[in-house]
Amino acid sequence: MTVPDKIQTWQMVQPTTFNRETKETTPGKLVKTEIPVPELEPGEVLVEVAGCGVCHTDLGYFYDGVPTVCKPPLTLGHEISGTVVAGDEAWIGKEVIIPAVMPCRKCYLCKTGRGNRCLQQKMPGNSLGIYGGFSSHIPVPNIDLCEVKNRGDIPLAHLAVVADAATTPYQAAKRADLQPGDNVVVVGITGGVGQYVGQITKALGAKTVIGIARNQEKLDRALKFGADFVINSKDKDAKAVSKEFRGICKENELPNYGWKIFEVTGAKGGQDIALTLLGFTGKLIVVGFGLAKNEYAIGRLMAFDAEMIGTWGCLPEYYPVVLDMVLTGKINMSNFVETRPMSTIAETFAEAHKTPPMKRIVLTPDF
Repeated sequence: MTVPDKIQTWQMVQPTTFNRETKETTPGKLVKTEIPVPELEPGEVLVEVAGCGVCHTDLGYFYDGVPTVCKPPLTLGHEISGTVVAGDEAWIGKEVIIPAVMPCRKCYLCKTGRGNRCLQQKMPGNSLGIYGGFSSHIPVPNIDLCEVKNRGDIPLAHLAVVADAATTPYQAAKRADLQPGDNVVVVGITGGVGQYVGQITKALGAKTVIGIARNQEKLDRALKFGADFVINSKDKDAKAVSKEFRGICKENELPNYGWKIFEVTGAKGGQDIALTLLGFTGKLIVVGFGLAKNEYAIGRLMAFDAEMIGTWGCLPEYYPVVLDMVLTGKINMSNFVETRPMSTIAETFAEAHKTPPMKRIVLTPDF
């Protein structure tokens, strides 16, 4: 294994700014640079990056000024796969996925099964400062790594998507206490995470999956990968979508209670739809992050005996389960991932921010 003298990286060197007078937001600035290879502590390894996914979270940090733990200079990127090249000898040469959320494993939350929301967690592209996924290498704790074995002809770079887009839905399903035979709605089923919410809930035994989104081409694809029915919400308000949803239920003899609704858009329109659909003994699981505010009569929760639940990241312990679902074909990845050279990062960010791509984009180092 080759250990570099320097780490090559695409660094966000200035923060996003907002002009209060013009109401205009100026995004951060990306610069290709070199950073030092740190001296590895016991329990740390250096991973040579195979690929890093472009997540909506990265775009939020870069374009919208969503707060990060560390301020620029900051290397973004938290969906990472690669090969260990230094550190613990037992790990050297192994292909791995780096969890997007790495808990401390010592605090009360970690010890009570809620380590995915550990307050001391480490997150590449956020709390690790200059060390992030849009780089040639990254130092991380080895205790959290998910080893990749027998991946067949699936490119290692593609498996970077497991680190967030595919595991976050699994954690959400656990938070929802999803059981075989449950009925599911996915608001935002065509998004980078939503497409895997549909696949994973179906793979875990959901009886019915109804996907809601605005892109008909992507909705048609969702029908081949997890969704039983879809609703195009383009130019429709929440009431119109709810009426269409009730029509599907009536026509297919589906119940008007007990639905588990996953809101993945993080957008006000999607959240309004999810809140409108929440009914008797239902659960709303909030997966997508957004800054919008919604109005909701919370007394309805009492009347419906319903629940609202937030979910964040995924416990590293679940990664091998999700990886196995990918490698055994229960989750399709090839139809939902494309790779591009990391040198296209600026253009890719701009494109993905303007129009959500058909596939999750994974950037591969070409320094």
